[in-house]
Parts: sequence; structure tokens; C-alpha cells
Amino acid sequence: MILPIRAYGDPVLKKVAQDIEPGHPGLEQLIADMYETMYAASGVGLAAPQIGQSIRLFVVDASPFAEDEELEEKDRQQLAGLKRAFINPYIVEEEGDAWPYEEGCLSIPNIREEVRRQPRIVLQFQDEKFNDHEAEFDGFAARVIQHEHDHLDGRLFTDRLPALRRKLLQGKLRDISMGRTEVKYKMRFPLIKTTK
Repeated sequence: MILPIRAYGDPVLKKVAQDIEPGHPGLEQLIADMYETMYAASGVGLAAPQIGQSIRLFVVDASPFAEDEELEEKDRQQLAGLKRAFINPYIVEEEGDAWPYEEGCLSIPNIREEVRRQPRIVLQFQDEKFNDHEAEFDGFAARVIQHEHDHLDGRLFTDRLPALRRKLLQGKLRDISMGRTEVKYKMRFPLIKTTK
């Protein structure tokens, strides 16, 4: 089922998400719905807070990035195989010189901004069977995961922008909260309380 994505300004996007336990009700269906919602919106990642659930869960399918011939072969290979659900993820290590790249977000349609992130992370997480994993990601794969992980900590990519840039975007962000934006997927806007 395709779920409405919560738009900028929704309080759930600013909350720190809670860990989930084995036996979480409806988890398998929720993960399937999150993938379906992400694909319907042409996204490569979707965090549970973006569909109104403040739990530590996100899904990623970065394979569309693997077709970008401007990326290095190593990046393309890592992105091609990066499709999975991450349960209770925590970044335990970040290193390297932060590098800029233009990011967007399904909760903030039609705004893209340059965000600086470190190029290498180590992530601890659980899979859908609640088996523990620790994995290292770098380059674009690390960036995709950092972006989704931020959602679980109540952070949006706009929170990482310089103060002046955030101030300049305030009007556009307010418009999004009010539903004054063109979007081709289901959304819920906090200031109009309806689904578009």
C-alpha cells in the first residue's frame, strides 16, 4: 500500500525515533509498504518517520544511482547492491573530510541543497529477522544511509545547511508545509491536514 509521505513541518519529522523489538506488529507489511511508497515517489530511501511512525527503521534501494556513469566504478558497485531494510540502526563511526553534494528529500519536495557529509561510516543495525550486523559504507552509499539515519534522529538535510541558507529557504519550506508545492506522489501536509 502506498502511504502518504509527511511534509516538512510535521512534528514527527523532528522527533527522535524509538527502537523496535522482535514481534513488532505488522513489521513485514510496514517494510513492504515503505518500499512501495518509496518507489512510487521515485526515491532511493525512506525512513519510518516520513510515513508518520517514529520508529528506528528505514529502507534503501540505491540501485538507481548505480547507473550514473559519472560515479567511480567502486561507488557504482556498492550502490547496485544496496537494497535492504535497516532496523534499529546507529552510526558508530564517521570519518574522513566532509564533502559536498546536492541532496533532496521526499518530505521536502522540489528543494535541493548542497550538504556536507563525511565519506565513510560504520553502521550497526538489525535485519528483518533482528539479526545483528555491523557494516562499513563509503562514498555515495554512506551519504544515502547518513541522510536516512538523520531522519531517525529528528534531523532533516536542511538542518545541516548554514544558518543564512536556512533563513533564505524559510518561505519555500513554509509553502511546502501548507501544501503549496507541485508533487507527483501522496503527501500529508501539516498545515492543511489533508492528503494530496
